[in-house]
Amino acid sequence: MVIQKKQKIGFLIFLFLTTIVVWVFVFTQESGKFLKMEFFDVGQGDAEFIETPQRQQILIDGGPDMSVLEKLGRAMPFYDRYIDLVILTHPETDHLNGLIEVLKRYNVGAVITTGIIRDTQEYKEWIGLLEEKRIPVFIAKAGGIIDLGDNINVNIIYPFENLAGKKLSDTNNNSIVSQLVYGNFEALFTGDIEKSAENKLISAGVNLNSDILKIAHHGSKTSTSDAFLRAVNAILAVIEVGKDNSYGHPHQEVLERLKNLNILQTGKDGDIKIFSDGLSFEIKK
Repeated sequence: MVIQKKQKIGFLIFLFLTTIVVWVFVFTQESGKFLKMEFFDVGQGDAEFIETPQRQQILIDGGPDMSVLEKLGRAMPFYDRYIDLVILTHPETDHLNGLIEVLKRYNVGAVITTGIIRDTQEYKEWIGLLEEKRIPVFIAKAGGIIDLGDNINVNIIYPFENLAGKKLSDTNNNSIVSQLVYGNFEALFTGDIEKSAENKLISAGVNLNSDILKIAHHGSKTSTSDAFLRAVNAILAVIEVGKDNSYGHPHQEVLERLKNLNILQTGKDGDIKIFSDGLSFEIKK
């Protein structure tokens, strides 16, 4: 049987449209009522991806290089080039550099930062891209709430003051700390804060109780005090860390303090994917 040229083209278009419908169905079914979180394995750095049941997407930090682009390519549908919100916890290279690449290749709805100024080439490029693309920028301060609907919020709980325009040498300890809340499920994202910032949160009486704790500063011994762990009372600790990194992270002292928790490390376990229905959570490989 001879298929005419027009028939061939029509058949190919039909196959293409069918493929799109199948993929849309697959992604919709995977989403369902579940909140998805992924702790990306981007080497010695942080990058966390959140997707709500309504497919709103948040990226917290971007790691030290372009690795985050491959991770986003797997986490998001191929046709999706929009990220609703990007949060830069603090402008250090192991959190910032990957976000520069994200801004170049994705449309971003809004950005939240501490507003701390750094005199580095990477920071200047970051600011230049924000201005060029006219991306709305909001300054993080305790008390801020991002309402994502469906009983899902991202609550900003640190820093306590507006740091916009300040030049601070200690950007780690002024990282944005946020808590993702979905019904009765909570996850705490800590950037690179150290024990002094942890103590401020405890002293202020902030409700830190969370099911999942992203361990601060890649498991450095300057963070994750016993008092902070008691206040958070997590079930699962996630350490974002590069395999065989030169810093010796995570430090043995921290691992000892975490001995009563379930622990996952991106350097050992790769990308860590977690789903929650607002009541419980499940880890998926």
